[in-house]
This record gives sequence, structure tokens and C-alpha cells, in this order.
Amino acid sequence: MDVFIQKLTEVNSVVNNFVWVTLGLVLLLGTGILMTCLTKFFQVTHFAHWIKNTIGSIFHKNISSHSKEKASISQFQALCTALAATVGVGNIAGVAAAIAAGGPGAIFWMWLAAFFGMMTNYSENVLGIYYRRKNEHGEWTGGAMYYLQDGLGGKKHCKKLGRVLGILFACFAILASFGIGNMSQVNTIATNISSVFKIDALINIEVGGTNLYMIIIGVALMILAGLVIVGGIKRIGSVTEKIVPFMVVFYILGAIVIVGFNYANILPALKAIFKFAFGVPAVAGGVTGIVVKEVVTWGFKRGVFSNEAGLGSSVMVHSASNVKEPVRQGMWGIFEVFADTIIICTLTAMVILTSGLVDLKTGFMLTDSEKTVLVSDAFRQTFTKIGGAGLGAFGGGFIAVAILFFAFSTVLGWSYYGTKAWEFLFGTKSTMIYKVVFVVMIICGATMSLDLAWDISDTFNGLMMIPNLIGVLSLSGLVMKITKNYVDRKLKNKKYVEPMLSVFEDINAEQIQKMKDDGEY
Repeated sequence: MDVFIQKLTEVNSVVNNFVWVTLGLVLLLGTGILMTCLTKFFQVTHFAHWIKNTIGSIFHKNISSHSKEKASISQFQALCTALAATVGVGNIAGVAAAIAAGGPGAIFWMWLAAFFGMMTNYSENVLGIYYRRKNEHGEWTGGAMYYLQDGLGGKKHCKKLGRVLGILFACFAILASFGIGNMSQVNTIATNISSVFKIDALINIEVGGTNLYMIIIGVALMILAGLVIVGGIKRIGSVTEKIVPFMVVFYILGAIVIVGFNYANILPALKAIFKFAFGVPAVAGGVTGIVVKEVVTWGFKRGVFSNEAGLGSSVMVHSASNVKEPVRQGMWGIFEVFADTIIICTLTAMVILTSGLVDLKTGFMLTDSEKTVLVSDAFRQTFTKIGGAGLGAFGGGFIAVAILFFAFSTVLGWSYYGTKAWEFLFGTKSTMIYKVVFVVMIICGATMSLDLAWDISDTFNGLMMIPNLIGVLSLSGLVMKITKNYVDRKLKNKKYVEPMLSVFEDINAEQIQKMKDDGEY
């Protein structure tokens, strides 16, 4: 078994390096830059517009009220479900891992990935809405597999290529859903809860290589997730719209307290991010430096791991929205990346960098702690300084609770992604099979050691990214046309142009009629 694990690790390392370093980063950055240029820097030039039509509109009835359409969800529920999947352990453990492996400068590249990733995510969502259709249950169904099959596949001599890439994307999405979207998240929850809220009586009872406490946590999470997941997108959207705003505000307030207490280190921390963006030089005493390649790679990998821009994953839930305009849902995609990386990941980075865990002059770690423990240490140390050991213990508990919400919501979001990928491959009627297997795997996640699973999940994320970005690049001209169509009608000239809402004539006509009925056209 050890030989098999070693071989698997070696193979995964080779594939991971190819996906993320040799090909993936070039595709990722290239696509983001291209879409930013083709849309004339939409995320900057129309900043006020997309802010107004996303977070600035959540109290509007047509945005946040529950959809009357069968099996569809509101635009706000779509955002919350997408954020549920993206705002996860990556926002805590991912940022910590990036700093530990790539130094403070990795955050600069995480920001850069997010800036261009906004338009990659925007483009994915625009295409997702444009190529979506309704399944036999009356649900809106869309995603990268559909714009690969019908968009890329609709081009001359590309029918088979589009279909094959669509199938590959769906396969990788299913595999990733069990790894990064399920077992890795659940294992992190169980490990943190059992270490912070210790119950020795349960921990000391060994059961099949683990302990009773981990099993109880796994069963509890399995039941809770099962009750939501089996209910489909309506129930997932209903739950995530309640969990996500609370968990984001909860974590942001806690992080602001930490950074605020350590305010004297804010400017040195920001300086370190820019100073070490192009590598951390070696220091005396035999400590090796961190080369530019490592800084860039870790910044981009953890950025994509966190906000998922370029993976094509969140498109599947955005496509279930009751929105009519592809560009409107595209703007929610911009906000999704902005909230996830520019706000939440930046706060996590500042918590770590201002808490004295990193030497801001040399860029090297001053602790051996990694991942979630690194952030937990920052909270524990700062709260101890504020109010003693008792409050310090609260700091560790705070992160455990944050991880519980972040990771559990990620499980809910990814369950939907996997369901849609399964539906594409095997049909609507068989999706319950996937849901049952997904829910059962939760208990496996709570009781397994998943260090390798994290690495393999990282590889599947990258493998999802490649066919998706090929699809976005091949349809980049279409995204530009749809964006120009929207800008001409709504922003620039406000002239009469027939809306580009769907590739299917019947759906396009139906959505235009709904716009007329709602006074939007």
C-alpha cells in the first residue's frame, strides 16, 4: 500500500506541475488579460455599475426575493450558493499555505489573479446563461460542459472536440466534488472541532483506525448535509442565503479586530507584500530564498483555489438563476471574485502578516504552523494579548467555528456542481445516485487522513480549468458581442438593439417577452 501511495504521489506531482505551472498559469493569466481587454476593462470602467447591480441591489425585490419559476433561484441565492462553494477553507488554509510556501509576495500575485479573474468569471457566467437550457424537471441547466459542447462544438470542424472537452470537464468536476468539495472540507471541520473542543472520553475510544469523536462529527455532518442536498437547488439556495452572509460578516469582523489591534504592522505588512512579490532572497544562516516562480505559482494556485475563477465551477449554479440578462449574472461573477479574494483573502493575509508570525523584513516564517493552524495561532495570540489566556482560547474556537461554516457551505455548493456534471453525463433521472454517494462520502472525509487528497484535488481543479478556459477563449468574441450589446442598450448609447439573451431562439424570445412584461425592455 505504501508503494502505491508513493507512486500515486509521484504521478500526481508530475501532472500537478504540468497543469499549474507549464500550461495552467499561462492559460489562466492569458484568458483573464484577453477578456479584460476585449471588454475594455469592464471591471474598472463600469465599477460603479456592477457594484450598484450586485451588492447595491440585494434589497431589490427582483434580486433577492425567491423565484416563482419552478426549480430556479434568485440572483442573490445564486451568488450565495456560488460563494458557499468558493468561500471555504481556501480563504483560511489556502492563504496561509501561500504565505508559508511563497512568502508575503504570493499575496500580490493572488491579487493579480483576482483582478483578471474577475473578467474570466464574468465571461464564464455570461456564456453559462447564454447557453443554458431547461431539463425535464424544469430546472435551468448550464455550465462549462454546455458551452463547450454547443459553443465550441458549434464551430466548423469542432463538434467532436467540443463534446469531448465537455465530457472531460464534467468528469473532472465530479472527481473534484468528492475531493476538494467534500472529503477535504469535512476532514478539516472534524480535525479542527476535535482539537479545539476536546472531549477526551470520545477521543480515547478507537474505532477502525480513528476515534469515536470523529465518527460522531462525520455522522452529524452527513445527516445535516443530506437533508439539504437531497432537496435540490431550491433548498440549497434557501440555506446558503442564510449561512453565507452571516459567516462572511462573522469572519470579517473577527479579522478586523485582529488587524486593528496590530495596526502598527499594517503598513509594514503591505510593504512586505510588494517587496517580496518577485522572490524572497536567502538570508544568513543557511536559510534558502524563495524564487519568483514559487511566489507566482503559489499566489495564482491559492487564488484560483479560493475564488475558482477559471475553473468553470460556479457557472453551474449561476446558470440556475432567474436572471434574464447574461451580463447581469456576469456582474455577480465579478463581485464573487472581488468579495472572495480582494476582501476575505486579503483580510486573512493581513491577520497572518500583522500578528508577528512572519518576519516582515526577511519574508520568512517565524513559526512551523501551517494552513488553518497558522490563522488560528494569529487569532489565539492576539486575543491573548487583548484579554489573557481565556480570551486566547476563544480565538482558537473562533477559527474552528469559522471553518465549520466555511467548509460546510462549500460542501453544499460543490454538491450542486457535481450533480450538474453528473446530469450532463448520465441524465437527470440518475442524479439521486450521485447525491446519495456524495452524502455517504462525508463520513469517509471525517475519518480519513487526507494530505494526499488535498494535492489530488488541487490537480483535478487544474484539470477542470484547462477545457473550461479553452471554451472561454474560443468564445471570447461572443462574450465581447454580448457585452457590447448590453452596454449599448443600458449604459452607453441606450439605443434600440435586440437583446442577446440566449443562443436558442425560443428561449431568447421568451426572455425578451419577460423583460417586456417586467418593464425592463
